[in-house]
Amino acid sequence: MPTDGLPYSRDQRAAGLVDVLDRVLDKGLVIAGDIRVSLAEVELLTIRIRLLVCSIDKAQEIGLDWWRYDPNLSVAPTSLSLENAELKERVRVLEDRINRLGKRSETQRGRARSSRKSQRES
Repeated sequence: MPTDGLPYSRDQRAAGLVDVLDRVLDKGLVIAGDIRVSLAEVELLTIRIRLLVCSIDKAQEIGLDWWRYDPNLSVAPTSLSLENAELKERVRVLEDRINRLGKRSETQRGRARSSRKSQRES
C-alpha cells in the first residue's frame, strides 16, 4: 500500500488523469442539458446548454472551425483593419499637406514682410 494511505499513488492518479484527458480530447466529449424555469405551469425561461470538449484537430475534423472566421480571433487582416490602415495613411497624407501649406504661408508672410521693409527703406 502506498505511503500516503490512498489506494493509488499520486503518479498513478496523474497518469490516469492524463489518459482520460487524452481520450476526451481525441474522441470528444459532449455535455447537453436544458434548464427550464416555470411558474404555475407557465414556462418563464429556458436555457439550452451544449458543451463540446475536444482537441482543435478533432473539432476541425468534425467541421467545427468557427474560430477561423471570427474576426476577433483571427490573425488575418480583416476588412475593418484594412480600412483602418487606409484611413491612417490618408490622415498622414493630409497632415503632410497641411504642414507644407503652413510652411508656404510662413514663407509668403516672410516675403511680404521683407517686401514691405524694403519698400519702407526705399
